Amino acid sequence: MDIKVEDLKVLFTEKQIQAKIKEIAKELNAFYKGEDVYAICVLKGAVMFATDLVKSLDMPLKMEFIRLSSYGTAFSSTGKVNAVDISLPDLNDKNVLIIEDIIDTGLTAKFLIDFMHCNFKTKSTKFCSLLDKKVCRKTDIEPDYYGFHIDDKFVVGYGLDYEGYYRNLRYIGYVEAK
Repeated sequence: MDIKVEDLKVLFTEKQIQAKIKEIAKELNAFYKGEDVYAICVLKGAVMFATDLVKSLDMPLKMEFIRLSSYGTAFSSTGKVNAVDISLPDLNDKNVLIIEDIIDTGLTAKFLIDFMHCNFKTKSTKFCSLLDKKVCRKTDIEPDYYGFHIDDKFVVGYGLDYEGYYRNLRYIGYVEAK
């Protein structure tokens, strides 16, 4: 199935996304209370969300970027998480905020949380995802912070892609199942 932009239905508008980011930032600002934070953006999908989110965070912050892969075909996960680039500085005794675009199966989130716990003794490790797709969850991992719950839709836009395309859309859209 090819996705065309004219076939997309808007799930969340740019305005809704930005308002939700402000809400999440307010919660994070209250939690961290001005302490230093390492914000770890999971590339490529979370880049839009992460950059908009950190602009509203009121604490000393360093950004790091890691790259993982779990999608085999355009629509489904392989079930395995591949660490494409996961080099990070020393995060011992640091506040770590992992920023992801979507948590669906939970396999990537579990991989990251396990990686953090195996390699570092962080002061805190929190997981923040713009989208939470519980219906597809294969682990007991839940995000500490999230923007929107979604049902079983294939979504694109605002960092989420279909075969590399549509990340640049300012909204999140989906295609009706036929």
